[in-house]
Amino acid sequence: MKTDENNKINIHFLGAAGTVTGSKYLLDTGDRKILIDCGLFQGLKELRLKNWEYPPVEVSKIDMVLLTHGHLDHIGYLPRLVKQGFNGPIYGTKPTLDIAKIILNDSAKIQEQEAERANKEGYSKHSPAEPLYDLKDVEKTVSHFKGIPQSQWIPLFDGIRARFQYNGHILGATYIELDVNGKRFVFSGDIGRINDLLLYPPLKPEKADVLFIESTYGGRFHPEELEAVPHIEKLVNNTIKRGGSLFVPSFSVERAQLMMLIFWNLLKENKIPKVEMIMDSPMGASVLELFHRTRDWHKLEDNECDEMCSHFTVVSSYTETMKLRTDNKPKIVIAGSGMLTGGRMLNYLETQAQNTNNTLLFVGYQAEGTRGRKLLEGDKELKVYGKWVPFNMEVAEIQGLSAHADHTELINWMSEIKNKPERIFIVHGEKEGAEALQKGIKETYGWDAEIPQLYNIEEIE
Repeated sequence: MKTDENNKINIHFLGAAGTVTGSKYLLDTGDRKILIDCGLFQGLKELRLKNWEYPPVEVSKIDMVLLTHGHLDHIGYLPRLVKQGFNGPIYGTKPTLDIAKIILNDSAKIQEQEAERANKEGYSKHSPAEPLYDLKDVEKTVSHFKGIPQSQWIPLFDGIRARFQYNGHILGATYIELDVNGKRFVFSGDIGRINDLLLYPPLKPEKADVLFIESTYGGRFHPEELEAVPHIEKLVNNTIKRGGSLFVPSFSVERAQLMMLIFWNLLKENKIPKVEMIMDSPMGASVLELFHRTRDWHKLEDNECDEMCSHFTVVSSYTETMKLRTDNKPKIVIAGSGMLTGGRMLNYLETQAQNTNNTLLFVGYQAEGTRGRKLLEGDKELKVYGKWVPFNMEVAEIQGLSAHADHTELINWMSEIKNKPERIFIVHGEKEGAEALQKGIKETYGWDAEIPQLYNIEEIE
């Protein structure tokens, strides 16, 4: 394999640099171009608009994409990339590719529906409003998917090999080790929790010459997951007692299943009243099926999965959602999306946001600029489908259930690296979290770390 004449490798930070979403890192050796993750920007409008722009690289010359896991901010840009001329393979673990297919189809469907509704009701500035990509684009993208086993070195090109290592976080999630002519590049992806109720602890890298580490919760310290459960119990009981419903916006992968597990356990132990429990997410339902097929990746036994599901009404039809959203009987509803950037939870909030008896419970990260973040910060109005809706519900947040490692766990994840990395790049975080992790790395290991900004290009010897 040749590298360029200066024997340099260029890293292009095309997303999740100086911000949390839109993960995309292009490793360019001169004659090979490998993209690690291909996520959608979410949150602030200025970031979302970047999804409509061409990335500042020649897309048709990218040889392949390697995926750390299947969340939208790591895979959601793939259909745009294919539309822009990418024609190589897309590698990931089997569960990652299954989840990516589910999430991309859901994303395309939501975009098609929202464009159709915007055109019908005339609230878009664009005429006509169009989806970023549609279901046909997703079908074309999925044809590029190639599943690979975890924990095995896979030769990619002469002098380049990759290994995908178990990382907790969600089903199929990995960190990626990339050896380029003997130099080890490690891309952390999203790192999971050490004591997750559903997933096993992440593996740890033992060597990293160049390390890319996420910092979503780089400045936070999570309470233990089990400490979060009594808070949830109290919220359910208080809400139901006053005649309200508990609404949980949830990422459909892992988080929805974790919340189902918690509510099911509380019900089994007679700690909450027996009210209807709804999981309204076709995507979440598909992921539940995936749990049955991926026993090696999680802690749930098949019989536990079956029993848990039997206590929930799993909604897949949109018609049923529209009927349930006007039903004022006390209930528990889990629905997407986790940051209220779209999904069926918006249908419920359109009719239920004014009811002071209801509670909206956030159980995951809320990126800057999202509806979820704005409500957490005290907004009393919610924009849903072009209309402003008064928001009077109680708002609660439980942080201990995050699928992301916190400051201590991120520092601990690096503890088995035996060499001193030449370069450390802190990515996938807002300024505060990235700077806190930078300080923690220096204090713990004496290593210097950099915080690249969007579209930076860094040269590696």
